[in-house]
Amino acid sequence: MILKTVRGFTPVIGRDCFIADNAAIIGDVTIGDECSIWFSTVLRGDVNTIKIGDRVNIQDGSVLHTLYQKSTIEIGNDVSIGHNVVIHGAKIRDYALIGMGAIVMDDAEVGEGALVAAGSVVLSRTKIGPHELWAGAPAKFVKMVEPEKAKEMNIKIANNYLMYSRWYTEENAE
Repeated sequence: MILKTVRGFTPVIGRDCFIADNAAIIGDVTIGDECSIWFSTVLRGDVNTIKIGDRVNIQDGSVLHTLYQKSTIEIGNDVSIGHNVVIHGAKIRDYALIGMGAIVMDDAEVGEGALVAAGSVVLSRTKIGPHELWAGAPAKFVKMVEPEKAKEMNIKIANNYLMYSRWYTEENAE
């Protein structure tokens, strides 16, 4: 993994995290416990803060960045960020899921248990409410998602990624 101090900020990584060999974590980044940061992912906190909760998985090829002195990233607990996602200065609440290839722009908010479909583009300042499904480019509201089903699905995905990450620990490597 690449861990880099920038402007006096050194990344902070919680306990029991898996960070892939070629993931880059740079600057003002705080990662909670039991997270997994997958291959070719970049968390670039060089210009502003990135805060990630517990049991978050950020899948292969994703890029998280912010605007200098303007936007930050806040990701809650039990969040899944799909492959090749771009999050730029947005807030993602607990139990949310961001589908593969989605883009979430500055000052957007994704509510608790919300789903952003694969390939969607969530424009700046968009507010996605709790338990809403949004899709498209630009992303638009599709329907409400049953809160318990969404939470159950998102916790299952988060737990699966926690299990997958354990396959990579030295004591389990084959």
